[in-house]
Amino acid sequence: MDSDTAERARRLFAGPIQFLKSAPALQFLPDPDAPEIAFAGRSNVGKSSLLNALTGRKALARASVTPGRTQELNFFDVGEPPVMRLVDMPGYGYAKAPLKVVEQWKRLVRDFLRGRVVLKRALVLIDSRHGIKPVDLDMLKMLDEAAVGYRLVLTKADKIKASELAAVLAATEAEARKHPAAFPVVSVTSAEKGMGIAELRTAVLEDAGI
Repeated sequence: MDSDTAERARRLFAGPIQFLKSAPALQFLPDPDAPEIAFAGRSNVGKSSLLNALTGRKALARASVTPGRTQELNFFDVGEPPVMRLVDMPGYGYAKAPLKVVEQWKRLVRDFLRGRVVLKRALVLIDSRHGIKPVDLDMLKMLDEAAVGYRLVLTKADKIKASELAAVLAATEAEARKHPAAFPVVSVTSAEKGMGIAELRTAVLEDAGI
């Protein structure tokens, strides 16, 4: 990890970060005037916790009590004026979500991924305790088809033994190599323990090209 970039990332994320808006449909997207990094993951994968850890806030992204509840794209400005934006995408794979909601989610996400010129990278969060599931593969396929580069990020790495984590990491890296749009290096994080957070901040800065 480059120390200069790491320090720039630390300073940027320690500075002003604020919620900009929610977009339930494409016509509500903010103007494409800053590079964007999107965060995707299954419901309850720890996306809100990771966003809060990355930004050093306690409640920037609110964890929904009801899984699968957020069906909008949430945008956060980083810096003032914003030098980049974080996009919290709706969680996927919640079994109890009505079919109509699932289809609406797919349409919104697919159209966003294919048409957003300022989207520099997506981070796909994978729960270390469970590894890649079929619903995750659906997301990777969607990103591959949209030609959006993405990183796989293991979350909750503190919740399993080191030997189990090593096995999950190896399996995740092997899966990443099968996908044309996937970044080959998998990030390992724990929002609770701070593991891998500084490295991921630096990666986000590099991905955004700033």
